Amino acid sequence: MTVKPQHHPRNAHKNGYDFDALCQSYPQLKPHVFINQYSKQTIDFSDSQAVIALNTALLRHHYNINEWSIPKGFLCPAIPGRADYIHYLADLLKETNNNKPAFKNVTALDIGTGASCIYSLLGNRIYDWKMVASDIDPKSIDNANAIIKANQALSNQIDCRLQTSEKYIFRNIIHNDEYFDITLCNPPFHESIEQGMSGTQRKWNNLNKSKDRNKKSEVLNFGGQNAELWCKGGELSFVKNMIKESRSYSKQVLWFTSLISKKDNVSKLKLALKKANAIETKVIKMEQGNKISRFIAWSFLTDDERSDWCQKRFE
Repeated sequence: MTVKPQHHPRNAHKNGYDFDALCQSYPQLKPHVFINQYSKQTIDFSDSQAVIALNTALLRHHYNINEWSIPKGFLCPAIPGRADYIHYLADLLKETNNNKPAFKNVTALDIGTGASCIYSLLGNRIYDWKMVASDIDPKSIDNANAIIKANQALSNQIDCRLQTSEKYIFRNIIHNDEYFDITLCNPPFHESIEQGMSGTQRKWNNLNKSKDRNKKSEVLNFGGQNAELWCKGGELSFVKNMIKESRSYSKQVLWFTSLISKKDNVSKLKLALKKANAIETKVIKMEQGNKISRFIAWSFLTDDERSDWCQKRFE
């Protein structure tokens, strides 16, 4: 029987969590750690405070981010899966760069960074990428800036920008004289706040069937803010709008990318990219045990233009 990979080969979390080491790095995690029925150390993943403590420990232990927190009510990301996306993006850049690592000298744009700023933090700490982190929520931008300010290692590495219009994704964020090697996005999944709340409740129930399920405020706290969870038309509409708008920045970005949660959306987005005259389109799968996630990537540059880009930017 073939053992399915849990994470990308370069993922620091591919072999699970070393709770003893994590508790040494962040002692506040220790009260949340217990031995489960399989004699393994773990935490209660339905407890938002336990997950926040785990994330803080992971960021401190593996990524030299000593100060990290999110306000109550904001999405608390699972770091291993987020790190996978960053590693696969690095692989895409390497492939584009004639299989030579393009780990440094990369500038990336993180669309919808959230209060956690997680993708920008990981992109910078893993690969030393310069990051621009955008979000439409002022509270998210304020918290992301607070994280950056609290960690000297992040000084001048991440530029947070507030998107002032719900109509746009790249406009107001990408300046006329700017170039990005890659963009990344974890788009809002749900089509309405009711759908978002229902999905969050399902996650809560699956994680913790023995606990009180009637703590509505805690469910919302664990689930994330409105802008993080839903938008009109859901994931498909959001990414279609991203594709449409990306045409205006076709010569300023090497690769546009977005995570795609719903497999059924892939074919529809491929058609949208064909209509937008994207020259190159890729769908990249990321295996995490029995779960397969994916992101779609597109470029408006020809092979020769991508080669020239790499020579100018990465060499």
